[in-house]
Amino acid sequence: MTAAAPQLPLEATEKTQLTAGGALLARLKAVGVDYIFANSGTDFPPIIEGLAEAGDKDIALPTALVMPHESAAMGMAHGYYLATGRAQAVMAHTNVGLANCAIGAINAATEQIPMLLFSGRTPTLEQGRLGARTVPIGWGQEMRDQHALVREACKWDYELRFPEQVSEVVDRAYAIANSTPRGPVYVSLPRETLCETAVYHGLSAPASVAPAKAAPDPAALRRAVEILAAAERPLIVAQRGCGSPEGFAALAELAQEWAIPVVQYWAIQLAMALDHPMSAGTDPLPWIEEADAILVIDCLAPWSPQIHHPRADARIIQLGGDPLYARFPVRHFASAETLVGDVAEGIIALKAMLDPLRGDASARIDARRPGIERRNVETRQKVKRSSQAGAAEPMTKAWVSHCLSEAIENRKATVLSELGCPLEPMSLREPNSWYQEPHSGGLGWSFPTALGMSLADRDRLVVATMGDGSYLFSNPPVCHQIAEALELPVLVLVLNNSEWGAVRHSVLGIYPNGHAARANEMPLTSLKPTPDFTRIAQASRAWTAEVSDGAQLPEVLRQAIEHIDTKRTQALVEIKIRP
Repeated sequence: MTAAAPQLPLEATEKTQLTAGGALLARLKAVGVDYIFANSGTDFPPIIEGLAEAGDKDIALPTALVMPHESAAMGMAHGYYLATGRAQAVMAHTNVGLANCAIGAINAATEQIPMLLFSGRTPTLEQGRLGARTVPIGWGQEMRDQHALVREACKWDYELRFPEQVSEVVDRAYAIANSTPRGPVYVSLPRETLCETAVYHGLSAPASVAPAKAAPDPAALRRAVEILAAAERPLIVAQRGCGSPEGFAALAELAQEWAIPVVQYWAIQLAMALDHPMSAGTDPLPWIEEADAILVIDCLAPWSPQIHHPRADARIIQLGGDPLYARFPVRHFASAETLVGDVAEGIIALKAMLDPLRGDASARIDARRPGIERRNVETRQKVKRSSQAGAAEPMTKAWVSHCLSEAIENRKATVLSELGCPLEPMSLREPNSWYQEPHSGGLGWSFPTALGMSLADRDRLVVATMGDGSYLFSNPPVCHQIAEALELPVLVLVLNNSEWGAVRHSVLGIYPNGHAARANEMPLTSLKPTPDFTRIAQASRAWTAEVSDGAQLPEVLRQAIEHIDTKRTQALVEIKIRP
């Protein structure tokens, strides 16, 4: 007897006649894209027609949102992923729009944020086919290699060549973006191809390609566990969080049970509650010079080789989706054991294998625990005293952090800092409560990323903190317009010192006694006179305040948050701080 053919799901056998532009949008929805953050142009007619066509045919599509600038689109896709763990799509206008996406792509690549980046491609033909060139920019926007604008920041790139490819290209793009290590991918969309019509099968079927998830080699994992279990003075350095709430909880338990201090050096995401007994602050000194074993959790640069010097005999373990950060040509940090895999699963696996060994190590654990706890308490007390001393006019960034931390205590909130509020004076305890600007340094990140996070969860208080220079880079009129148009109740804190503070500190770090340090005003750092930032926000009907007296800041923050809670619209506070 011949076996019956397997029955495919109904959505896998459906047939739909549609333009390639409409099919592309429908397929994005099927694989899991909720939003398309789009800045349209003359290459978009088939995309816009596809939106209308699919709507008329009751085909499910992602929500397409108008982005007045591509940098905001990239930031919102970045933030939406941080809040949900779901990769989103960005669509830009040919090469000029893609160029505006480049900084966001670099940021996403550095932080391993998956997203699907699309841009149109100027039509190839000058006449004779639907979608051919019609206006002079069809000639002016053509490039020999448009993909080169973002190729180095993307895991994979392709040009859609035929309408029949739509489903396969979208499925492959989504799977690669979400494979370990995650990151952005790019597809260019020629206008003629998008204008073509084809019959599509299974357009709403589930994705046909699953992402590739890496896991640590079992033998390497066992050797790493043996190193940590035998160590007299182990240390953990974490930079990009723990991958998930479960990973966050596992690291907290592992560190507590084994009495291992955790340093969050230049933290991009929170890896441990800041008041955890094993939370050792943000400075690896002097821990790193004592440690005989160091677990590095997803760190691009776990310490500064110019400043921090591990023991020559220290056994170093590196764990992460790309623990050696192969994208970066120069990065040399030793690794006795290298564990490749999703961070949360790696931490959980380490803890599970360490648990049975704790009894044999109990004497070492008990011996080091009191000293570590005492040092951590002293560090937190020192930070608290220092931050409270910065309340005078003008106040310090540390004081702003302290006040913000108290203002959001015991509520669902997320703080994003782009050269804004420092981490250490805060009392944050949740895994998704802190994000710092990417180490790629593409400025203008905090504000649009906060918008993306707020779009994903409107009930969460999302606070974008940034320096005055970073605020200017964010294209603030665009971001405030989006916040008003989408009714996103974000709180923006602009810490204004009227200068490129990071640049000045970098100069002082290299030339502490140089001519620039002795100058009345350091060259190429001043932003004076800064605009009245409150008026920029007021143009989009935001609640605003300006404060220079540190004693008044807690009340101003209370009022701003009360406005957000009651009116559900955006608020901005401009805070004058010390240079």
